[in-house]
Parts: sequence; structure tokens; C-alpha cells
Amino acid sequence: MSQSIQSLPGFREFFPADCAVRNYIFDSWRQVALRYGFNEWEGPVLEPTELYRKKSGAEITQQLFCFTDKGDREVTLRPELTPSAARMAAARQRDFKKPMKWFEIGACFRYEAPQKGRLREFYQWNCDVFGEASVEADAELIALGIDSLRAFGFTAADVAVRVSDRNIWNLFLQQQGLPADQLTPVLAVIDKWERDKPEVLETKLAALGTSRAAVAAFIEQVKADPAPFAPLLASLEARGLRDFVRIDPGIVRGLAYYTGIVFEVFALQQGMRAVFGGGRYDSLCALISDGSTDLPAAGFAMGDVVIGDLIKSTPAAAAKMEAALARSAALDAYVAVADEARRPDALALLQALRDSGLRTDAALTPAKLGKQFQSAEALKARAVVIVGSEFPEVKIKVLATREETASPVAGVPDAIRALAQP
Repeated sequence: MSQSIQSLPGFREFFPADCAVRNYIFDSWRQVALRYGFNEWEGPVLEPTELYRKKSGAEITQQLFCFTDKGDREVTLRPELTPSAARMAAARQRDFKKPMKWFEIGACFRYEAPQKGRLREFYQWNCDVFGEASVEADAELIALGIDSLRAFGFTAADVAVRVSDRNIWNLFLQQQGLPADQLTPVLAVIDKWERDKPEVLETKLAALGTSRAAVAAFIEQVKADPAPFAPLLASLEARGLRDFVRIDPGIVRGLAYYTGIVFEVFALQQGMRAVFGGGRYDSLCALISDGSTDLPAAGFAMGDVVIGDLIKSTPAAAAKMEAALARSAALDAYVAVADEARRPDALALLQALRDSGLRTDAALTPAKLGKQFQSAEALKARAVVIVGSEFPEVKIKVLATREETASPVAGVPDAIRALAQP
């Protein structure tokens, strides 16, 4: 007996309701990015595997959907968008005025065990600023990330942006008398500060010539005197977004290509769950272009799986989404045919309403008027336009109030449009 074909583990099927949620997230991302003056770009889903080896090292292939194609090329389904953005920015940076503020919403793929918040296929919103080295670019990106969360209905009581700077750990090395080349291994340990057991951290740090107590003391020292972050905080304060931000030098981001300010966003009511993160990566364009283009850059990425789960589990954000989905799903009008002899007139009116930008539907085949009203109710139509023997006069019935009025056919689009006004 043959089995039905199922979707693969970690990959999703978007039925209409699921697609509506996805589109709500995408629309919110896109609207906020456009408000900030970012320009949308798109890159290939399939990239040379070497692009990711350059960024993250050879071991990254264990986490990739990579294979040899029919042209005997090593290729990979992109696991993230930043390498493609850096490659494209480096290749054409002379053609654009600086800073280059770019965003993309694209599908990404990672070969890892599916679990809550992490799937093998997901969508990522990537926002990057190329060609600007000042802290204002970092502030702009953090503000953009905060405003995207505000657009979903989150407040400073729901989320916090934990900000650090990898460069401040050079001061820690000086205080501890450690050589500068110890920075990367020290940061690798600190990146797991909240995940590894204390005894594991102690062992790793002792091997590097320091201790867990020394690291903890340094973190508290910077929190007590965040002077290195004053310009960044002043910019966010001026924007009215300071309440979302917390200085936390323990946030270093595990990827070695970060070169300065880094940040991660956490859900405060969800056990400090990570939502998204990013930071400055001034060396990546040069690395990917083999040194031909030295372009300062900073950016962040947010995945649709995590933010979707967070919206659904946060009452205020969930209510805002449900209201938006209800509005987007509702029809402006439903054209009902009360007299089949007038079906051609009803179809002409249907088309006229659609041509005027109104969401309109009608039964595809003859049906009793009561059945057509049931369909209109199910489709959440604001009104039913009844085309009968009185044509070219029609009746408009508002379903919420059951109020019914007569209208000449030429006035129907304006009458329906008026119903949509607040």
C-alpha cells in the first residue's frame, strides 16, 4: 500500500491562514524599513559554498544544504542573507551613494535538527548599512529593530535590546595582562556565559589565563560606567527609544566577523528568549572581495519563525495581529444576483467594483439569495449589493447593521468605499 507524500521535516506548508500571518509579518517589516529610507534588494537563493566558508570557516558546511551541482560546482542553499548582501555591496558600491541602506526578506535554509523557533526553512529580514563607520549607523539599525517590534505591538515591558561592543574586551585583556591574540578565544567563552555551567566556564577561562570572577567583575564595571556607549545612547535617547536599551558587555555574538558594537533583542516575558541580533562587521566586505573593497558595514537579521511565535504568545501583539488579519481578510462587498436575467449586469458591476480597487466577490454559479447572503457572511463582507429586477437601481445591505438602502448602479463604488471609512 503506497503512502501519501508528506512535506520534509523542518519545512513548512503555508495554507491560507498561515500565509496571511506570514504576509502580516512581511508587510510590517517592509513598511518599517521603507519608513527608514532603506531600499529593498534580492539575491540568489543558491550561492557558491565558498561564500560561507570565507565568512564562517570550513566547519560551517555541517550546517548547510550544500551539494555539487550538474556543472560540478560546490553550491549551497543560502543559510542567511548577510554574505550575499556583503558580496553584492562590495561588487557595486561605486554605483551607490553612501550610506547604502539595504533590506531583504528572503527564504533561508539550514541543515539542523528542527525544534521550537528553529526550522530548516525560514524567512529572514536582513537590514544593513554599508559605507558608514560612525556610531549613528549602529543607532539607526537599533532604532529600526526597535520600531519593527513596536509595529507588532511590543513595548519596553516586553522586549529589551542588550547592547555591547566587542572592542571593550581589549580593555579586559589589558587589565588581565593577556596578549591581544587572546581576544577571539576569550570572546568565544563569554558568548556562552549564560549557557555553560559555571564550572565549565571556569575551566575554559583558566586555560586562557583568567577567571570567571574576573570576567563577571568586568561586566559589572562596564554596566556601572557605560561611558564608551554614550554617543550611541544619546542618539537613541533623542529618538525616544532609550527605554528599550540595556548595556550588557556579556553580549558578544559568537560569529568572529563582528568588529564593534553588537546587540541582541530578548523577550522579557518569555524567559529572556532571544528574538534577533546583529552588529558591526567592518571587515566582511574586504574578506569576501579578497581585499578589493574595504567597506564599513553593520546590520541585523530577524527570522519569521521566532517573531511569529513571540507575537502569538504575547496577548497585545496577538490581538493587534488578529485585528489586522480580520481587516485584510474582509471583503468590501459581495454582489448577489436576485434575478438571473440580470446576471450580465451583476458581472459588469462586479468588475467595476474590482476595477475601482474594492475587494469584491460573487457566486460563480446561480444560487438562492439566502445562500448568497450566507457566503457573504462567511467571507466577512461589509455589504451585499443586490442586483435584481429594479436594475439599474440596486440595493446595498450593510451586514453589520442590517441597514438597507437603494442606490443607482453608478454610485455603488463610492457608497461601498464610504463604508470602509473609519
